[in-house]
Amino acid sequence: MRIAGVATKATLRAITVYTMKKVILVSAFIAAASMSLQSQNLQYPATRKDNISDDYHGTKVSDPYRWLENDTSKETAAWVKAQNRVTFDFLNQIPYREQMRNRVTELLNYPRYSSPFRVGEYYFFSKNDGLQNQSVNYRQKGLNGSAESFLDPNKMSEKGTVSVGFSGVSNDDKYIVYNQSSAGSDWSELHVKEVATGRKLSDVIRFVKFSGAAFRGDGFYYSRYPEPGKGEELSGQNRFHSVWYHKLGLDQSEDQLIYEDREHPLRYHSVDLGKEERFLILSISEGTDGNELRVMDLKKGQTAFSPLVSGFDNSSSVVDQEGDRLLVYTNIDAPNYRLVSIDPANPSKENWKVIIAEKKELLKSVTVAGSKLIAQYLKDVATKVYQHAREGLLEHEIELPAVGSAGGFAGEKTDKEVFYTFTSFNYPPTIFRYDIASGKSEIFRKPELKFDPSAYEVKQVFVPSKDGKVKVPMFIVHKKGMKLDGQRPTLLYAYGGFNISLEPAFSPSRIAFLENNGVYVQANLRGGGEYGEDWHKAGMFGKKQNVFDDFISCGEWLQKNKYTSKDKLAIMGGSNGGLLVGACMTQRPDLFKVAIPQVGVLDMLRFQKFTVGWGWVDEYGTSEKKEDFAWLYKYSPLHNLKETSYPATMVMTADHDDRVVPAHSFKFISELQEKHKGSNPVLIRVETQAGHGAGVALSKTIESTADIYSFIFWNTKSLVK
Repeated sequence: MRIAGVATKATLRAITVYTMKKVILVSAFIAAASMSLQSQNLQYPATRKDNISDDYHGTKVSDPYRWLENDTSKETAAWVKAQNRVTFDFLNQIPYREQMRNRVTELLNYPRYSSPFRVGEYYFFSKNDGLQNQSVNYRQKGLNGSAESFLDPNKMSEKGTVSVGFSGVSNDDKYIVYNQSSAGSDWSELHVKEVATGRKLSDVIRFVKFSGAAFRGDGFYYSRYPEPGKGEELSGQNRFHSVWYHKLGLDQSEDQLIYEDREHPLRYHSVDLGKEERFLILSISEGTDGNELRVMDLKKGQTAFSPLVSGFDNSSSVVDQEGDRLLVYTNIDAPNYRLVSIDPANPSKENWKVIIAEKKELLKSVTVAGSKLIAQYLKDVATKVYQHAREGLLEHEIELPAVGSAGGFAGEKTDKEVFYTFTSFNYPPTIFRYDIASGKSEIFRKPELKFDPSAYEVKQVFVPSKDGKVKVPMFIVHKKGMKLDGQRPTLLYAYGGFNISLEPAFSPSRIAFLENNGVYVQANLRGGGEYGEDWHKAGMFGKKQNVFDDFISCGEWLQKNKYTSKDKLAIMGGSNGGLLVGACMTQRPDLFKVAIPQVGVLDMLRFQKFTVGWGWVDEYGTSEKKEDFAWLYKYSPLHNLKETSYPATMVMTADHDDRVVPAHSFKFISELQEKHKGSNPVLIRVETQAGHGAGVALSKTIESTADIYSFIFWNTKSLVK
């Protein structure tokens, strides 16, 4: 009953009683159903154990599940099918799984754009109408021209499993090279299209990994591996990365070998060449971080590379050419990076000229925009941007709309404007147009959402580390006005390695977690790049335990400060972050209720034997060295599982992951299912026609995201509306 639009007290009491009963009934249903699911004593597939062991410097280590490293065997395929059957049977019994999938789908269903970039008189950008599996690349003449589809990967496969990206543009702006990969694999092909007509040329470059396309004349330089052996495409060790020159119109078999190193088969090689087509820059690395630079002056007719920056202990890259000198971004003698000018003819350090000096904040990148240099810094994990004159003089700070992350600012020397994208946890990616002369930014394109991100608040806290040496930054996102009662399902996410910084970023699908009273937390652990090379080195090699300790400290802090409890806390991370989750759940299984290791590096004794795993030796060390083996064996997730109760676990991997091969996850879950003594489910979810993460079809991303949230809510006994 309502009187003049106002509810009576009796009506309010009735509504309150009904609501309370509903909550009690729903809670009871979830508790009963949860007990039913967990008390089933899940029957995991039988996994064969072989009597295999290795001797590591006098220590014998058993490896009974090595047969699962054979990703092409029928037995492995049958095992995957059986494991997936158990996992999806479990997930299908979660009553709101379909509801969660529908909500994630709804949240993602809005147009999303990339920043435009200019090629001659045309602008290129990507757009996803909402639920397209892959974004479509568009081209338009001028900023006010009509947009036309230029490259649509959705038409290249029935299920949207082919992804594309641009690799290079010819210096006359006539041609554009794009890379095309299938099912998320790192392997790609290079193709060429005419910018003005969209006509595809006949050129096809195969067996490419980790390569751009650097044009010179009527052809381009690129990097490739030899053709892999049959059956080794997704797991065989990649060796002999070499540099080639391809002339447009010719078959790849006629390409010219520019550089190879037969004495060091495990090195990466890439090349770059500016529009001047003078200095050909060769970057050589022995892993994912640290490189040396060599240079060939084509104007002087040189045919061999000479040293520019030597050694692999530091990282350097050429930003631009300035007359006879090169602008180089480097952390040599500058852990937080600086910009220097180097004369290739006299490259020794005493001849370097400092253009932008090192600061206490991390210099994240330097780009060229018109006649200016744009320097992007990280200050406590938030982006700060400054405009400098070409000689390095600071002109002004570029004002950003909030605390968050900005990316872009790259252009040509003749540009009068550039574009950048700004985002934060509650600030959807918004594209800004920046006028170089005035230093002013204006919104160029912002998303039109069907939900209100301002309903959520973001705070940053600094957690004391276990060793007392640092304070670990941590972002916390939740509904405004949320009561801190320790009962909130909380997802703690981190990475902590390879000099990679986890910056604030918006995720529309994350709203499905937050709106159900979830708390999302992103921790910036040592090992990452947030505070420069010193921060990175504090989480490398024998100091890797610092990373795990930082993550554990963050989990303890969240519980101590009443954001959550041990029965409500979930942890998640991918790749190196999957290692993080695996190590922490084995070291502190009592601290977490749910663990989601995604495409994780979980066998620390054999990772270097597959695909590009050897490239991580300069981060982790290798079991082939006695000193390194000691610390790797001590924290390797696979080798530290013991008979105890573990958190509810859903290991996630993909059949086409040729970065961190799925054998890591296969062996880990086999050992976990044998050792686990509690009632929590320990499962593996193996995605098909997907890889390490890049280029995954949106439909698959929606399904996996919904499954993750459903698994977390279910195992933390949390209400879902």
